[in-house]
Amino acid sequence: MGVVASSLRVLGIDPGLTRCGIGIVDVAPNRTATLVHVGVARSAPTDPIEKRLAAIAAGIREVLLAHQPHVVAVERVFAQNNRHSVMGTAQASGIALLLAAEHGLTAATHTPSEVKAAITGYGSADKLQVQTMVARVLRLDALPQPADAADALAIALCHAWRGGAAAAPGGAELTPAQRAWRDAEKRRTPPTRVARTHVRTDA
Repeated sequence: MGVVASSLRVLGIDPGLTRCGIGIVDVAPNRTATLVHVGVARSAPTDPIEKRLAAIAAGIREVLLAHQPHVVAVERVFAQNNRHSVMGTAQASGIALLLAAEHGLTAATHTPSEVKAAITGYGSADKLQVQTMVARVLRLDALPQPADAADALAIALCHAWRGGAAAAPGGAELTPAQRAWRDAEKRRTPPTRVARTHVRTDA
């Protein structure tokens, strides 16, 4: 899929040691976005840590070479009760940031609440709300699966919108979540919650 003229191609990474979500979107100056790639890099929990990190690195590197993104956005690691889980997430995050540097790409991190607020207009949205809005923004026929992959796409969209690289003049063609985010940025207060969209999961 070719890059739309003047669009920004963002690689989003939802870091994880067992499943690392990878998503790439092209975002035009009017904030409309197009899906380029979505997938998951996996490693076996029974493998030694160095082999698991190598598997995650190989998956990300393959996507970098195939799709040539302009920037990389990674979900920022935050404190969890499960220390073992957060360590794996931090290690995968480090791999993603290192690969960005090796390819000469600018990298940024965004917290989960920042991503949720940018995508849904609500910083405490659940995974279904994020998946639903990502599918709507990218005009997908089905919710992106698995959740790790949907999160990666959300991170990529968040970076493009929050970074201002794809700012839309006058608010034309913005989705409700994008308008809520833009208005909240102007007020410098948390965005308002958007209504939860009910979707069929048996389609």
